[in-house]
Amino acid sequence: MPLLSSIISWMSAKRVSEIELFKKYPNEVQYETFAKLLSFAKNTEWGSNYEFSSIKTISEFKNRVPLQDYDSLKAYIERTRLGEQNILWPTEIKWFAKSSGTTSDKSKFIPVSKESIEDCHFKGGKDILALYTSQYPETGIYKGKGLTLGGSHQINNYSNESYYGDLSAVIIENLPFWAEFFRTPRPEIALMDVWDEKIQKIAEETINQNITQIAGVPSWTLVLAKHILEITGKKNLLEIWPDLELFVHGGVSFNPYREQFNKLIPSNKMNYLETYNASEGFFAIQNNLQHDDMLLMLDYGIFYEFMPISEVDKEHPTTLDLSEVEIDKNYALVISTNGGLWRYVIGDTIKFTHLQPYKIKITGRIKHFINAFGEELIIDNAEKAIKIASEKCNVEVVEYTAGPIYMTDTSRGGHQWLVEFQKQPNNIEYFINILDTALKSLNSDYEAKRYKNLSLDTPKIEVLKSGTFYKWLKEKGKLGGQHKIPRLANHRDYIEEILKINNQTK
Repeated sequence: MPLLSSIISWMSAKRVSEIELFKKYPNEVQYETFAKLLSFAKNTEWGSNYEFSSIKTISEFKNRVPLQDYDSLKAYIERTRLGEQNILWPTEIKWFAKSSGTTSDKSKFIPVSKESIEDCHFKGGKDILALYTSQYPETGIYKGKGLTLGGSHQINNYSNESYYGDLSAVIIENLPFWAEFFRTPRPEIALMDVWDEKIQKIAEETINQNITQIAGVPSWTLVLAKHILEITGKKNLLEIWPDLELFVHGGVSFNPYREQFNKLIPSNKMNYLETYNASEGFFAIQNNLQHDDMLLMLDYGIFYEFMPISEVDKEHPTTLDLSEVEIDKNYALVISTNGGLWRYVIGDTIKFTHLQPYKIKITGRIKHFINAFGEELIIDNAEKAIKIASEKCNVEVVEYTAGPIYMTDTSRGGHQWLVEFQKQPNNIEYFINILDTALKSLNSDYEAKRYKNLSLDTPKIEVLKSGTFYKWLKEKGKLGGQHKIPRLANHRDYIEEILKINNQTK
């Protein structure tokens, strides 16, 4: 094991040098990625249809290939799932990462090629460690194991030609043998699809191991941590895992969960590192833990475009290259990948915080917003406002979601917030006032609509009973893995479903 750790440390140092290179020459690296993707896929059905072999510039590529979403690529993906090859990507594709669906499908099945596993997802996982150990060379993470809290679906056979599962399950099934020395739980436990049983098995397997790092979605990691404390009778996780020093998280903002983690892991030596990865690709890593933005990873076989939010609903939207973006502007992310996604609108919105090197923050989803009255409230606004209100009122928010209250003949429109507290405010009206004031300071459109209550009334908050969000996810079959509470929605579907469960709970 010490020899293996030394080899990994040497490889990590070498990789950090490569990262410094793309930070220095970002546009050149991106153009090289663009050219390689088109050259490699020129003889696929997709490449032939759009004559990749004759495309010489990025502008030609944009003019010739229309923007795509899952629905527009679905027919090609379904053919690949049934065994046809060389359609979107030239190498054999047998694996598909299952993720939450679109308006017309319950689930999406994202093709995962050998290249996207090795040159993107695996590379991202290794780069987390490389960037972390470069900041903390005295780290002890290799002295123990990493606990990965992944997806809750088994790998399923779709036909004799292909397999699908959560991205974490696909990755576990394809890990090299040596990775098992550094991770836990065993694959047969990690891939269990009954969430309650899985939590129990993970707890039983790990409480006597030396866990030095954890990776997972914050909400589900908290569920596991609280269960472990319950069955062990310990007060915090350091009493079980004294060498724990790193939590790698992603998928949702960490701010609402930070205080709870600080209580569960009371140590100023504990570090929290954010990543931005999805079924479609691995995009960014927090390379400096003193700052809460992430380095955009430019050499993972992904070519990036950035669509200004004002262009989203246009028939022929304009996208920008990396060299054209500006700081603090919201962009919808568009990717072309080594898994065969071409000019694919992933649905996330980001903003740049830095241009040398290129660093980003996730601001939300194209469809996860409230704009029932022209207020254009995005997740980034909501997360910051909740954090401000929580700090000023000395409360702890476990989970929340919000949606519109529609206007009637006798009442103004507004927003309804459903909030589950770990520690409730002494004065809920004061909490509402602070939340409202914070939203006004963060969003000028919201502030304008709230002026003298002319368009938007004061927000309404429903304090939910403990465990309501968990029950809602369980009822929908979405416990664990990458399933998350939708923070904002431009409709009341989630609100009504959750309120119904809350009212039924004793």
